[in-house]
Amino acid sequence: MKMKKVLCGLAAMTMLFTSTACGKEKDDKVTINLMAFTEEVPGMVQKYLDTHPDFAKKYKVKTTVKATDNGAYQDALDLALANNNSDSPDMYCAEAAFILKYSQGDLSKYAATYEELGIEDVEGKIKDAEIAQYSVDLGTRDGKVVALGYQATGGAFIYRRSLAKDVLGTDDPATVAEAIGAGTNSWDKFFDVAEDMSGKGYAMLSGDGDLWHAVENSSSQGWVVDNKLTIDPKRENFLDLSKELYDNGYINGTTDWQEGWFNDMKDAGPKKVFGFFGPAWLINYTIAKNCDGTAVGEGTYGDWAVCPPPVGFFWGGTWLLANKDASDEKKKAIGEIIEWITLDATKDGLQYMWANGTYDPEAPTKDCVASAKVMAMSDGKLDFLGGQNMFDVFVPANEYANGKNLTQYDEKFNKAFRDQVTQYVEGKKSRSEAIEEFKKSVKSTTKVEVD
Repeated sequence: MKMKKVLCGLAAMTMLFTSTACGKEKDDKVTINLMAFTEEVPGMVQKYLDTHPDFAKKYKVKTTVKATDNGAYQDALDLALANNNSDSPDMYCAEAAFILKYSQGDLSKYAATYEELGIEDVEGKIKDAEIAQYSVDLGTRDGKVVALGYQATGGAFIYRRSLAKDVLGTDDPATVAEAIGAGTNSWDKFFDVAEDMSGKGYAMLSGDGDLWHAVENSSSQGWVVDNKLTIDPKRENFLDLSKELYDNGYINGTTDWQEGWFNDMKDAGPKKVFGFFGPAWLINYTIAKNCDGTAVGEGTYGDWAVCPPPVGFFWGGTWLLANKDASDEKKKAIGEIIEWITLDATKDGLQYMWANGTYDPEAPTKDCVASAKVMAMSDGKLDFLGGQNMFDVFVPANEYANGKNLTQYDEKFNKAFRDQVTQYVEGKKSRSEAIEEFKKSVKSTTKVEVD
């Protein structure tokens, strides 16, 4: 009896000894290490554990979340993968800005193929789920899928109904789409409407960054081709488009993800803003969160609609990967989780919950998901959009998105380029000086060849 008390005392002090003699059940679950840059994917994994109790009896998840600010997430992930120890991530995430680094680039050597995770007939399931090709392309290495996303991030023009009525005489999405030159691959009509908006005292966009994402992801080539810096003509033309926006007062001069940008979503800026370019997540998690209302009639809530943009593009997204050095048992378990999140096109999968707003009953937000099949059997109507079914616009938008113009350097190069664009439009540098300074930045920070 005395020995039993001693043993129990040691267990309590060290937290390392577990025994039925101490009234505790031994925890022999396999730990899956997950690394992410937001709580979103960890929440999905937890949802899988909650809805699959038999799986949860065998496995638990240890999560590490590191923000992407200043490349912090990538630095931490790179080090953790290279260490290849018990704390290395078994499952990890990458967003659009750096997915190619992990799926096809310098760090792709760590990614297991989905086939290696025990997911059968990957190509067949992708086809059945009707996943947009750009998303598949970005997650494919040497013909094998190593990463897939759960969102569809094809872009649209998200506009204010009241301003459309005032300037264009109607808020009908089809009419607005025609007015701004939807599908023309030209910005001419868009800038004509910008002039009309200006005449009524409105801004067409909040800042030039709102146009950048459409320009960047509709270009024919990425920043690097055959290890040489390539400035696609459409991206170089952004210098001129940005200056036209700036010089004519078509924007409020904000910077995306800063206070002024958020203020323009609730009419708290210098001028009311007609619209923003972006995918469904921009509506749900950014504009709706900053519209100064939660019901129709409050702030700008309900005064929005979506229509196709002048050029097809996508913006953002998160891809899921697994470590090839994880144990076979962990790979199989991760494969089950990833398949449920990215490929399950039934009403029991994450995709259906996400599309219909049933994933989190306390925050019933509908979103565009990777599977067009799921969206076809889902309800995309939103009070925020005046009752419009956003899937009618976003499903076709995903088909026009192009994932072949991304590189593993995008996050760094985009920032450097946009910094120089700002210098140019504000008159601090000439157009040629801005371009040359961008080239110098690339040359000094990477091994990419620069002419």
